[in-house]
Amino acid sequence: MTTTKYKRVLLKLSGEAFSGETGFGIDTSILTQIAKQVKQVIQKGVGVAIVVGGGNIWRGAKAEQDGMDRVTADYAGMLATIINALALQDALEREGVTSRTQSAIGVQQVAEPYIRRRAIRHLEKARAVIFAGGTGNPYMTTDTAAALRAIEIEAEVLLMTKNNVDGIYSADPLKNRNAKKFDKLTHREALNMRLEVMDTTALSLCLENNLPIIVFDLQAPRSIERAIIGDPIGTLVSGEKENG
Repeated sequence: MTTTKYKRVLLKLSGEAFSGETGFGIDTSILTQIAKQVKQVIQKGVGVAIVVGGGNIWRGAKAEQDGMDRVTADYAGMLATIINALALQDALEREGVTSRTQSAIGVQQVAEPYIRRRAIRHLEKARAVIFAGGTGNPYMTTDTAAALRAIEIEAEVLLMTKNNVDGIYSADPLKNRNAKKFDKLTHREALNMRLEVMDTTALSLCLENNLPIIVFDLQAPRSIERAIIGDPIGTLVSGEKENG
């Protein structure tokens, strides 16, 4: 069995990761690919928790621009993450991975409530745990939920997946050919340079709690597995000492 660098990780999947090339809805083939990778990682003895976004179904910012109340729009976005979580849970179960969905908002018929100690117990039993509903609060992104849940469950690293972008760049590499890729950064550098790693609240939480972040392309072969065994992939954002 390949030695892993991390024993417990939190994987952040954006809503866009679920939609594949279509840009909207759920591509079941993508879910199957993700589920197969998660299965391989769990079989290596790594605890895997997952936070899902909902942008493939609902864009709260766009709804607000169209005149919708911000709080209402954000709650609608939380419901979108629950749809994605249930779809991912089904894909995992079909691959033979026992999984649990925990929601920050009440949907008892389809998901457990978020309870930290229960989530950790699931991970100890080699179950995948999917966190839905963001933090349960409006004005908070699923990036912030990912950072918060990672810290709460004592994950050793936060894995931030991107679509067709293999790390953090000085500018959008899909729009600017001269964008420079960073192999390593400190949390503070990412904050000071205002790089689009995640929102500043989430990044500040990672800084304050010395939580490393690996940003990588989800579509790269064996991307999740490579990240947890410590292969150089994407961009590592970490504390001053580790990154120095």
